Amino acid sequence: MKTVLTFFLLLSFGTIRAADLFVEAESFTHKGGWVVDQQFMDLMGSPYLLAHGMGEPVEDAYTEVTFPETGTYYAYVRTYNWTSPWKDGEGPGKFSLSVGNKKLISPLGAEGSAWMWQVAGKISVKDRKTVLKLQDLTGFDGRCDAIYFTTEEGKVPPSDVKELEAFRREALGLPDTPALAGQYDLVVIGAGIAGMSAAVSAARLGCKVALINDRPVVGGNNSSEIRVHLGGRIEAGPYKELGNLQKEFGPTRGGNAQPADYYEDRKKLDWLANEKNITLFLNYRAIGVAKDGNNITSVVAKHIESGAELEFKAPLFSDCTGDGTIGYLAGADYRMGRESREEFGENTAPEKPDKMTMGASVQWYSVDNKKPSAFSHFNYGVEFNEENCEKVMMGEWTWETGMNYDQIKDFERIRDYGLLVVYSNWNYLKNRMKDNSQYRNRKLGWVAYVSGKRESRRLMGDYILKEDDLRKYVMHEDGTAATTWSIDLHYPDPANTKNFPGQEFKSIAKHINIYPYPIPYRCLYSRNIDNLFMAGRNISVTHVALGTVRVMRTTGMMGEVVGMATSICKKYGVKPRNVYQSHLDELKKLMEDGTGKKGLPNNQTYNEGGTLKEKPVVK
Repeated sequence: MKTVLTFFLLLSFGTIRAADLFVEAESFTHKGGWVVDQQFMDLMGSPYLLAHGMGEPVEDAYTEVTFPETGTYYAYVRTYNWTSPWKDGEGPGKFSLSVGNKKLISPLGAEGSAWMWQVAGKISVKDRKTVLKLQDLTGFDGRCDAIYFTTEEGKVPPSDVKELEAFRREALGLPDTPALAGQYDLVVIGAGIAGMSAAVSAARLGCKVALINDRPVVGGNNSSEIRVHLGGRIEAGPYKELGNLQKEFGPTRGGNAQPADYYEDRKKLDWLANEKNITLFLNYRAIGVAKDGNNITSVVAKHIESGAELEFKAPLFSDCTGDGTIGYLAGADYRMGRESREEFGENTAPEKPDKMTMGASVQWYSVDNKKPSAFSHFNYGVEFNEENCEKVMMGEWTWETGMNYDQIKDFERIRDYGLLVVYSNWNYLKNRMKDNSQYRNRKLGWVAYVSGKRESRRLMGDYILKEDDLRKYVMHEDGTAATTWSIDLHYPDPANTKNFPGQEFKSIAKHINIYPYPIPYRCLYSRNIDNLFMAGRNISVTHVALGTVRVMRTTGMMGEVVGMATSICKKYGVKPRNVYQSHLDELKKLMEDGTGKKGLPNNQTYNEGGTLKEKPVVK
């Protein structure tokens, strides 16, 4: 679907008429080797096309457009010189724009230090219907957000994000009222392991569910886009049936940064498609909420390619976005960063609170090309040498960036730095290291452009899980799914800090083993948004406690519990808190029974992590 708008502007001082054409790059009919990057929509209002070729130019993207009239047009392209935070001057993300058979000023995407409307030149349009083409020149992540043509020289769309959003809406002709997607019992936002499990659990208990995901694949960090394997144990804790859903859809092979087929995207999609009570909305990003008092009445989501908007109505919503996006938009209480040691009496917490979080990973691997393989020179602000380079063939979870940055507001910078260090290190290994014979025939086989986050917002519930609960095995009557992973907290690698102070890209992990611990149900709903559940890494825990609950088998079991609680809410016409107050025994019965198919063997025994064999005894 193309989203192209042609419009006319009558100038106030006369009869002169300016004809304009606005094209969203992500709406191109043929994207070639370019990919749609939606990760930063909340910051910039729109996805963009990314030329992610790992140093080799990708195939052209092109689309047909119709100009409003013939004549001379001035062209502007919204783009970003993505290495500018680390190096002044021309960047590597170069591309060109062609209109028909004419290539405009080149290169684009290699100047400036922020998202900007770059002058692309002027063009004489003789045939109103023509083809626009984006040609990648480097393979190093050039990016194009939108293209604007106008017959009025100097007339440029706004750069301010809010003003630009208003301009986009007018230009794209988006209606003031989004189309209604339907009425549901539960709307789940985010189709990672937690969201998938929440949706299916509720659906099998008779609830009509909308599942919204802002990518073409599901599975979140366990998708082929990010490639983190599942972690933690199922068949643990007081409710052995929780986690059985994962036997149905979970990949049977473990490993981070492995070939795409390890993560079984198709299997996950087919599994969801077979659930009659679920409607899956792929490529839709939640951008807004409507409220009535302390209740969410609807969520609005935007298609990442067409820009079309849908409104989802339901009495209940579940935030499985990882970032706590729905809770944030609804005004839910949340935290980011590390609490002080004193606030919750956590020995592992820092003495003073701070904004540090666990980081995000851009994983990668190389492959044997069976013959000498070149890599374009890449030197953009991070210098590697014999002493500080990483002499490896791949990088997985330890390649972690952004711990000292805001995982929401600075996320594009965080992801881009992940790309920067991968390319810069590989450049040293391929082009500068004296004895590089082991790398001579190797080429980059895969580099993630969707970054795998560990931590951002945590939405606060009626209970906040803390370190002592886990280490002293403090039991709560509303215990649900058992977290089985160690308290696994990441910190900048000291050796990496020494070599790259303030620009770390490697992490270390510190583990504290725990006995399988049932997560209180009160951690799975918002304390101040009455109809909001949450499952995933954005539940109600401290930073320290997040270290154990964040692994995906555990988040999937949280989702199952949310689905069960949804069915109780529907049955009695109540809110999530009322399940704890009045229907806890019924929830326990559902957890005992589970919603997975019975009798399936446990095929999820890789990457289970270490746990204590005996319950801790508090003296």
